[in-house]
Amino acid sequence: MAANPDTLTEIAFTLDGRELRARPDETILQAARRHGTDIPHLCYTDGLRIDGNCRACMVEIEGERTLQPACYRKPTEGMTVKSASPRARQAQSLVLELLGADMPDETYNPSSELAYWQRELSLGAPRFARRTEPTADLSHPGIAVRLDACIQCTRCLRACREEQNNDVIGYAHRGAESAIVFDLADPMGESSCVGCGECVQACPTGALMPANDVGLEQPERDVETVCPYCGVGCLVTAHVKDNRILWMDGRDGPSNHNRLCVKGRYGFDYVHNPARLTKPLIRREGVPRPGPDDVLEATPERLAATFREVSWEEALEYAAAGLRRIHEQHGPSALAGFGSAKGTNEEAYLFQKLVRTGFGTNNVDHCTRLCHASSVAALQEMVGSGGVSNQVAEVADTDVILVIGANAAENHPVAATYIKNAARAGATLIVADPRRTLLALNADHVLQFNPDTDVALLNALLNVIIEEGMVDEAFVARRTTGFDALKDHVAHYTPERVAPICGIPAERLREVARLYGSAPDAMIFWGMGIAQSVHGTDNARALISLALITGHIGRRANGLHPLRGQNNVQGASDVGLIPMVLPDYTPVGNAENRARFEAAWNVTLDPEPGLTVVEIMHAANERKIRGMYIMGENPAMSDPNLHHARTGLQRLEHLVVQEIFPTETALYADVVLPASALFEKSGTVTNTDRRVQFLRPALEPPGEARQDLWIVQELARRLGLDWQYEGPREVFAELRTVMPSIAGITWERLEESDSVTYPCRHEGDPGDGVVFQSDFPTADGRAQLSPATYAHGPELPDNDYPLVLITGRQLEHWHTGAMTRRATVLDAIEPLPTVSLHPESLARFGLNAGDAITVESHHGTVTAYARADDALMPGQLFLPFAYREAAANLLTGDTLDPYGKIPGFKFTAAAVRIRAAAPAETTHLTMN
Repeated sequence: MAANPDTLTEIAFTLDGRELRARPDETILQAARRHGTDIPHLCYTDGLRIDGNCRACMVEIEGERTLQPACYRKPTEGMTVKSASPRARQAQSLVLELLGADMPDETYNPSSELAYWQRELSLGAPRFARRTEPTADLSHPGIAVRLDACIQCTRCLRACREEQNNDVIGYAHRGAESAIVFDLADPMGESSCVGCGECVQACPTGALMPANDVGLEQPERDVETVCPYCGVGCLVTAHVKDNRILWMDGRDGPSNHNRLCVKGRYGFDYVHNPARLTKPLIRREGVPRPGPDDVLEATPERLAATFREVSWEEALEYAAAGLRRIHEQHGPSALAGFGSAKGTNEEAYLFQKLVRTGFGTNNVDHCTRLCHASSVAALQEMVGSGGVSNQVAEVADTDVILVIGANAAENHPVAATYIKNAARAGATLIVADPRRTLLALNADHVLQFNPDTDVALLNALLNVIIEEGMVDEAFVARRTTGFDALKDHVAHYTPERVAPICGIPAERLREVARLYGSAPDAMIFWGMGIAQSVHGTDNARALISLALITGHIGRRANGLHPLRGQNNVQGASDVGLIPMVLPDYTPVGNAENRARFEAAWNVTLDPEPGLTVVEIMHAANERKIRGMYIMGENPAMSDPNLHHARTGLQRLEHLVVQEIFPTETALYADVVLPASALFEKSGTVTNTDRRVQFLRPALEPPGEARQDLWIVQELARRLGLDWQYEGPREVFAELRTVMPSIAGITWERLEESDSVTYPCRHEGDPGDGVVFQSDFPTADGRAQLSPATYAHGPELPDNDYPLVLITGRQLEHWHTGAMTRRATVLDAIEPLPTVSLHPESLARFGLNAGDAITVESHHGTVTAYARADDALMPGQLFLPFAYREAAANLLTGDTLDPYGKIPGFKFTAAAVRIRAAAPAETTHLTMN
């Protein structure tokens, strides 16, 4: 029999009389743990560089005079190791006793690793004198620093510096004065700490703990689930007691490997906020909807005056009756639905199925229309698929990384850590953005170009790659069409002609083009800076062309990755929550494929594409859309030109809102249905890497709140649909029958593995993170190269509005703030609406940081507090869109990209008006 090649490289050694086999890259400690033997250790933890500085893991090696650290020493063939001999145990015990002598009388974490090993080795009270104790630092809202419990193992430093690449934690001074410090020995709350909590998760003693000391409580159970925020899809463990989450840890998921950001670590307690909706509500008779200029603050008093509490039966029947009436009087096209990317695949699937089969229309959309619709439009057109081609973690093996229009360090912080890790390891990082984002600190080349000039800049890169012979001609000839037209088109976009437009010197453009074009492997990441533009589809077309003409696609460590914004925006799109396609991106106008769904759903489907998010609001203003069902979306905050959007909501005849909080949109509703948060659900979500991931419920919904899946089904039954799904498992089973891309993913496999990558077409298929390896899913198997033409946006700065307003997210807040502003730590870090300006702009307007100022555009005005930010260029403003009291989208216009139907959130002509009045106080959002 042939030898197993995997065993030929293994090393046989003996540990405590037991023969073990170690892999060539394993230390004694790692091999021992893998085989079920744990040796005392503190400074070592999986995933961090091995320092070997605590000496708690000393072992005896036969034939050697001195003891050796098991965490650092690798076994050799035939080695005999003793970890529990008297000599080894004496050394281990003495180290632990010495470390214990430095611990304070108060135990900050009785479950700490140090306490565990003291108990395991039956150590009593230390015999040694205690050092002078430093005082506690409680300046950070999320992290308590008590260095009197610090053993200087440097795990926090390594976690901060090497995993998260934040470089906040340092090791200062010498000898007995050595200490962990934050920046230049600043209080943690005043340092550059981003609150990821990686140091807390790494600390073995309790010197770094959650600020509310919840770690002192013992959870009743630990639930493995998924983070509810961005598209990275971090797997998490929720520690639960008395139906409350005590704290959150990252776990070793394929997209995060134990890492979290501040939202994932500390943004969980929104689910316990007293503002949660717990009973169905119906608008009181005679109470009008808010006007477009009304203050939208859902205080308890206002809710009580606006709505009455009712039974579920009355609420569901009232909701369905209004929808039935509009359908009977005005037809299917008078109804529309907004689904959610914050729920599960199963909920999104049933929601779009309800709209298509119960309402009889394709007027169904969700937040992808406001974040990556243009990216999907370009990808579908050019390569035949709207998903990413490669997964984030592949940056570890690439040579050049281009990140453009993506503030990854704030919007996708864990994904950004892998990009920063790769740059530190030697990959060339190019960051291109009108703002100098945090990721630029790690970049080799920063292109801070003029806003709205993306197409010109990218065409210049294409020009250089073509003119200087860096095209992968074999790939282009074999796997693309349209190259000659693209070549002719970009011939006019020379770097010299483009430089004055985009503000980047011609030689810099050439240098960057050469780096990308000549790289053996290269990856492109982009975000909403590319997508949220009236030229968003052209922006994405140019990026796709870059990858195609250089052959940087269809291979590992290459490809295209639009970073998804919400936790399930990929999955919601995949399952058909889009007006022009059915599940698996089947066009509604394709008769053959539509017939497949008609047979599966036993209904005749509308062959015409429906209206998109903004188009639905236009139609509501024109009274063409008269009734809506909105699940988990907040268009009264998220839509562009909010005055117009809110007018549309006001004019509806019937509005059903399904939510977990009384959002701004809920104030317009006729019926409000209290729903479940992600931590209360079972089902699946799909992340930016195309990983279908398994959710386990950690909590029960509060009060009379119900599962979204149950609510959708109850409405469906009242609209004449005979649905009999017992739960998400049955819905997922149906999904597999109508979506070939996930046909091979079983519920049982997800329960076991938590995460499976699609396409996965048959059971046993491992799935593949790299797509387009041999062909593209187009009619001829080739990608279409589509030229993109540079043009100005619909409104340019002028004398009245001389500034450029950019909107976006902050690290601590997400989407419209409905969740994060109700999370205690997140709200404490960023409690107030701010507008950022370059210091030169502040000086020009005679302003100081902290002044209340009003920003005005053609569409509206908002008031926020000025913040100095030299990451912006003079003449730019940045306004987060999470604040009700300074709603950024009151300022943005609703002109759409003609292909993706997405508005241009990233470029609005604006002006600063100096005002004394501060933004209205918001008192109901934070925890009691």
